[in-house]
Amino acid sequence: MQTKVTCMIPRDRVGVLIGSNGEVKSRIERTLGVQLLISGETGIVEISPRSGNTDPSSLLRARDVATAIGRGFSPEKACLLFDEDTVFDLIDLRELYGRNDSDIRRVKGRIIGQGGKTRRTVEEMTKTSLSVYGDTIAIVGGYEEVSTAREAVDMILKGRQHATVYRFLRDRRREKKRRQAIELWEKAPPK
Repeated sequence: MQTKVTCMIPRDRVGVLIGSNGEVKSRIERTLGVQLLISGETGIVEISPRSGNTDPSSLLRARDVATAIGRGFSPEKACLLFDEDTVFDLIDLRELYGRNDSDIRRVKGRIIGQGGKTRRTVEEMTKTSLSVYGDTIAIVGGYEEVSTAREAVDMILKGRQHATVYRFLRDRRREKKRRQAIELWEKAPPK
């Protein structure tokens, strides 16, 4: 029995997933050893392994790439998920705020910030990519970095001041640099 996974993307993002002359779809299929069946009418993407593909994680990575494109990432950024060390995280604002459109607009505005400043700051300080699309916020990056970005986004969603969030991000970055310096020092050959 052949395993399949499915995901659903907004219909207006189907063309981006397919790409010009099908090149994005082909790249995903070729790189991950999968086959994508994309419905332009419903936005349902069915992913199955190609013959000879014995890596079950390739189906999940292909689903993450398709979902990331569906959530507003460019194909170039979404294809970073080909790397096993890169992860995708999705925050559904409808789960947090129900059907209240004005609350969702307000928190999306807080995440984006004036002129995109807040989103850009979180991205730069965590070395991740954020996409605010529809009723979701998506994050792509390394596991630790995505975790930090998720925490910062959660703080903003809970109403914390932006200055507090930026201070948290600076502290996390400083801590990471300190850990990396200690690791380098410990790996250095004795003199």
